[in-house]
Amino acid sequence: MSEDGSADVDKVCAGQFGDVRMIRDILARVSDKWSLLVMGILDNRRRRFGEIHRAIPGISQRMLTHTLRQLEREGLVTRTAWPEIPPRVEYEVTALGRTLIDPMHAMVTWVVTHRDEVLASRDSYDERMDAAVLERVES
Repeated sequence: MSEDGSADVDKVCAGQFGDVRMIRDILARVSDKWSLLVMGILDNRRRRFGEIHRAIPGISQRMLTHTLRQLEREGLVTRTAWPEIPPRVEYEVTALGRTLIDPMHAMVTWVVTHRDEVLASRDSYDERMDAAVLERVES
């Protein structure tokens, strides 16, 4: 760890602070596209399953259920089932999950700020790769 208590990313990635597999597993969970979107939706208040589902275009009910269960397993989201008829279930971000909100916002801000550069890089790369394949075919 560095003097300010933060992890030295290069050392973490090299496995010098424990099991790199565990670190990779947690990073995979908190940074996959559905988890980030669900956490973003739950950022400012608790919500019911249907609200979350309607707020995230393209996510299936099955994938949302899976994502919520995984976030609950990681301690990032809580599920509260109210003893009512019909049943009411609500999800909200935990205290641990709240510690992820600022880094998540920073990542989303970075994407919005740099998306045009990333898209231009993708296009440039694809053009170079297409030209290389065409060159090999023609030779």
